[in-house]
Amino acid sequence: MDNQKLINFLNQLLSNYFVMYVKLHRYHWFIQGKHFFQLHEIFEDMYTMAAKDIDELAERVLMIDGKPLATMAKYLKESTLEEATADDKEDEITAQLVEDYSQIINEIKQEGIPYAADQKDEPTVDLLVTLQGKLEKYVWMLYAYRAYE
Repeated sequence: MDNQKLINFLNQLLSNYFVMYVKLHRYHWFIQGKHFFQLHEIFEDMYTMAAKDIDELAERVLMIDGKPLATMAKYLKESTLEEATADDKEDEITAQLVEDYSQIINEIKQEGIPYAADQKDEPTVDLLVTLQGKLEKYVWMLYAYRAYE
């Protein structure tokens, strides 16, 4: 299959999104500190957006004749992110999120978009660029938040 590298990348990205989805729930549930209310809400917004993006990614894999991964064991095996390791303190959580989102952004730019472009798969390029933009916005917002710490 000519687009197997792209399918593999999208499944890796799907895995990263599932790990992030679970991580964001953990942070949403366990956040503590003086910014509890703001962070509790933004983490819910983030995991809600991740859920929508997960669906888009899985459907795109199907559209290009692949099979999306669909078990936690496979997600953990294929993900380049680690499960939540930060304590429940604001500074650790926000730093971990910046690191994770930045890693995903770099993978999209360095691998995903080039693979999709090589296949002349404009819909996948468009999806990846859209995801990149959302993640860049989160990184910007988290940096702005962290400027006050």
